[in-house]
Amino acid sequence: MTYVLGLDLGTGSLKGLLMNKEGVVLTTKAADYPLITPQTGYSEQDPAEWLKAAEQVIKEIIEETPDASSGIEGISFSGQMHSLVLLDKENHVLRNAILWNDVRTTQQCHEITEVLKEDLIKITKNRALEGFTLPKLLWIKENEPDIWQQAAHFLLPKDYLGYWMTGNQQMEYSDAAGTLILDIEDKQWSKKILSTFDIKEDICPSLVYSTDCIGTVREELLEKLGLQGTIKVFAGGADNGCAAVGTGIVKDGFGLASIGTSGVFLSFEETGDKEYEGDLHYFNHAVKDAYYSMGVTLAAGHSLTWYRNTFAKNETYEELLKGITSVPAGSEGLYFTPYIVGERTPHIDSQVRGTFIGIDTNHTRDHFTRAVLEGITFSLKDSQVLMEEKAGKTFKKIISVGGGAKNKEWLQMQADIFDASIVTMETEQGPAMGAAMIAAVGVNWFADLKICAQEVVTYKEEIQSIPENVKKYEACYRKYREIYPATKDFFQK
Repeated sequence: MTYVLGLDLGTGSLKGLLMNKEGVVLTTKAADYPLITPQTGYSEQDPAEWLKAAEQVIKEIIEETPDASSGIEGISFSGQMHSLVLLDKENHVLRNAILWNDVRTTQQCHEITEVLKEDLIKITKNRALEGFTLPKLLWIKENEPDIWQQAAHFLLPKDYLGYWMTGNQQMEYSDAAGTLILDIEDKQWSKKILSTFDIKEDICPSLVYSTDCIGTVREELLEKLGLQGTIKVFAGGADNGCAAVGTGIVKDGFGLASIGTSGVFLSFEETGDKEYEGDLHYFNHAVKDAYYSMGVTLAAGHSLTWYRNTFAKNETYEELLKGITSVPAGSEGLYFTPYIVGERTPHIDSQVRGTFIGIDTNHTRDHFTRAVLEGITFSLKDSQVLMEEKAGKTFKKIISVGGGAKNKEWLQMQADIFDASIVTMETEQGPAMGAAMIAAVGVNWFADLKICAQEVVTYKEEIQSIPENVKKYEACYRKYREIYPATKDFFQK
């Protein structure tokens, strides 16, 4: 039997997924690694930990499925976006990787915005935010000049994994789009941005497509990992691009609502010329010559986790949520804004914080619980509305994954708030599935990612919106949108 292997290099762990030619997932394994937080606002990792995790995961997969040792035809990757890996001219790692959730670069973001002005959105389609890679490069340049003098190359996490595996360095477009250096439409490194900030162009890796072969697994690594034969390695994609592939968001008309620690509302884009003016993230897709737009709620599932840990620490999520069916849509006037760590879309406000508004003596804990779920979903609807208003999109069907797909009442809530049918995955494997699908296309099991998705991605039954609830939630959402402008000045002061 022949296989492909998808490796997803996440923030807290690396996941490996083994898939056969029929699109069946045989096994998944994961290995954790630590986060390094030397001071408040700093978030780093040692890239060597990623390599140890990859080695462990591959060995465990082969141990469970022995014929994979000689049966793996291709390997590809998904990875956390934006995180900076700096190498010297001998390709040694110069310092810990600065991760996407590191927020030390506020000053550099202001500088980028002020210097580039309208060119920033014109070239990159995105605003300067602390998560992106360019601010991290400028921070190194300004604060660690000795490291900067030695810097010869930069990579993103999954591209470093690809370098370790093949000996070749490159970056594909879906990840490069999150650096704030790529010209999104022209698909090349922006000479304007590089020259403006005095960054030498040869620090940037060559650009490839997600399904391009970047080499084969090195001979010495084959033996170390217990692999055999010639195994092709493919460039892979950014985690959100791979999640879009793995959930079938490879054509227009579908939306993706992903509720993890953060929340994402994502949509496929045929072209790179939509004018979102930086109000949404706009990136190259893992699908060749396609794009996706994306809004982010910083504390989606994190809001529910905080709520449970604070008010129901000894209960499971199932126990906590079981009473929300007794509370009507709208939680009888109780609202929650999930801004407990600030907010990204649409407000881009690091100072705002969460609120419960409208508390009444008739409200019970179940009202508060339902209000938390509604507030998270309203926040994701903000991104849906931006796409509808700025690009004329309509969403008849939205795929729900993550924590929001695990509770039937919350799924109905999404259908009613988004006013669309909600679909869940038959088997939800996340970005690792997208990485495996990229490898499957790379080894020519499928002609392209769209055909692969048609064959491999399967959904459960649809959940339809309830017209009465849709109408009620439309009124509730209008009131929800009044909360941020009414409280913004309070938090900024």
